[in-house]
Amino acid sequence: MPNATAAGHPIARVLPLLAPAHLDRDFDYLVPPEFDEIAQPGVRVRVRFAGRLVDGYLLERRTHSDHIGKLVPLDRVTSPERVLTPEILDLTNAVAARYAGTRADVLRLAIPPRHARTESGGVKKSAAAPEDSAEAPSASDSADTESRFDETVGETTPTRTPGQVGFSPEDPVGVRNLEEIIGAEGISAWGRYAHGAAFVGALGEGRGVRAAWQALPGENWARRLAELAAVVAAQGRSAILLVPDQRDLAAVLAECVRLVGDSAVGLSAGLGPAARYRRWLAVLRGSARVVVGTRSTVFAPARDLGLIALWDDGDDTYAEPRAPYPHAREVAMLRAHDSGAAFVAAGFARTAEIQAVVESGWAHDLVAERSVLRKAAPRISAPGDSDAALERDPIARAIRIPGVAFAAARAALKEGAPVLVQVPRRGYIPALACAKCRTPARCRHCNGPLALPEGNGERAHSPSCRWCGITESAFRCGSCGSRVLRAVVIGAVRTAEELGRAFPGVPIRGSGGGTVLDTVEPGPQVVVATVGAEPNVPGGYGLALLLDGWALLGRADLRAAEDALRRWLSAAALVRARGQVIVMAEPTIATVQALLRWDPVGHAAAELAARAEVGFPPAVRLAAIDGTTDSIAELLSAATLPAAVDILGPVPLPPGARKPFSGDTPAEVVRTILRTDRRAGAGLARALVAAQAIRSTHRSDAPLRVQIDPVDIG
Repeated sequence: MPNATAAGHPIARVLPLLAPAHLDRDFDYLVPPEFDEIAQPGVRVRVRFAGRLVDGYLLERRTHSDHIGKLVPLDRVTSPERVLTPEILDLTNAVAARYAGTRADVLRLAIPPRHARTESGGVKKSAAAPEDSAEAPSASDSADTESRFDETVGETTPTRTPGQVGFSPEDPVGVRNLEEIIGAEGISAWGRYAHGAAFVGALGEGRGVRAAWQALPGENWARRLAELAAVVAAQGRSAILLVPDQRDLAAVLAECVRLVGDSAVGLSAGLGPAARYRRWLAVLRGSARVVVGTRSTVFAPARDLGLIALWDDGDDTYAEPRAPYPHAREVAMLRAHDSGAAFVAAGFARTAEIQAVVESGWAHDLVAERSVLRKAAPRISAPGDSDAALERDPIARAIRIPGVAFAAARAALKEGAPVLVQVPRRGYIPALACAKCRTPARCRHCNGPLALPEGNGERAHSPSCRWCGITESAFRCGSCGSRVLRAVVIGAVRTAEELGRAFPGVPIRGSGGGTVLDTVEPGPQVVVATVGAEPNVPGGYGLALLLDGWALLGRADLRAAEDALRRWLSAAALVRARGQVIVMAEPTIATVQALLRWDPVGHAAAELAARAEVGFPPAVRLAAIDGTTDSIAELLSAATLPAAVDILGPVPLPPGARKPFSGDTPAEVVRTILRTDRRAGAGLARALVAAQAIRSTHRSDAPLRVQIDPVDIG
């Protein structure tokens, strides 16, 4: 929107950042003459509301107001920096509508707090930068956009403009100097995937291609993502690359800097307020074209966005723990759908959510042929996976580390190759149970789980509570009265201790908890790592042992199988092509078979079909309402729900789920789930928004939380 003046546009439409749901609307204020030049759309302002000063954002300048009373003037313009761009406002409206939240909550996630010294001392905005002229859409428009997105991904044969989203081997390469941008290595690497070269060429032409990329084992995925960003940056457009954690951020950012130099910046909460705001301003002002960051980076105000890519979307760190609890993957797809930018969901594994958009035609597969995969993948097996293996070792499936695993480890160490041992749990013995009746051992004081702390030499230790820390020196089972305990799960520390005895003289390294190793040097050694903390080794591991598969598969969680396969594939991808992977799990389980075949796409398709059959996301839209029985009943009585909504519950909160309030309270918190078809998801969200607004007008203070499609359903 061009700059407005007080003479022609004396009214400022402002969105105050207010918590009550019924106040999530725009208000008109007068623009004093002294603020005329700087009070432009997108700036931060301070306004007086109900007798107090509150922060807000100026959305637009208007010639008149619909309010018939007297208008209050703006108190001040906090900064002339136009931090809220029309595209981000559009995305904010869409996310608030998608997740039944308020725009104020979304904006707190999207725009970092102002750092005045950094803002005044930063790089000045380029004079050649064009002014944004798009008007910000209304909340109803955003709801329509979200509804259209659901309709698109819900169709089996969607209508698509030819050449806009798809890619084929006949597509011409739009960037003639593509090899100069990503190098011959990049051209060759993408050529290993079916239609990979055509995809990069279509991206170079500025087309909004969308793909689900399954990286090959051993792939330098950080380099490949950086190459996609470099192709987009060569056109003068921007790219956003999302990663789960700081370690991945450092790897991807280093590759981006190698290709595009100072045009790449990293964003994460761990930078500190000044550094983070400085880099965010560089993105806003257009000096940074490639942005690498964690979940909140999906809201980065990148100019002329050409690509949004995220790595390993199944990682639970992409789920925002603050209201309105959006998932970065869903926000990225909303933004790509609305802006026309290219979209890439990359990883060694695949989630059911990405498989759903692939099957709908909204995105396309970017995978390698089986012949190429067989050359790149290590040999994967499970103890007792054949009759011959069971004849050689009849108890291979019954023991934690069978003889075949020890033999493979000795062979790898003899060749001078490192061995990776993946353990699901950290600590020494993190879970205990009664040796007689197998009842989980609980603390007498707080009912927390008992664990055995790390020992010191040969001295025995009494179990202690993992919640309150009290030592239980005289345990007695509450069910059978037995005093004997047994280990349920062996932790990483105990595993390293046992392997140290089995391989004397071999270095044993640990990675997990507060000590996570990024890389280790090549050479004969055993690396014991918890899931997600496996370090890289130049040249790859010679062997990977994936222990306690039952602990990952046996979790009472909708995504247990999907997450187990993702963890296993990430560890197996670190093994060299001629190496070996042994997974200690029942070989007849479908998830284990998917690992043995390296078939994440087939597993995701089966998982999606199974969820659709029983009515679980992403086949349906769920709303989880957490609160007291009275507060949930109050919300549902105020909601005009769509006709096809199933009400399930109330049931207790899932284990480990946070309560919708802080502090201690005797109130019992339960969960009620609302389930409906995806096409009715937008209507369900609107109904919940209206019900929360009615509830806030009643000033109800009972705890309540509304989450749309939460990661942890129970």
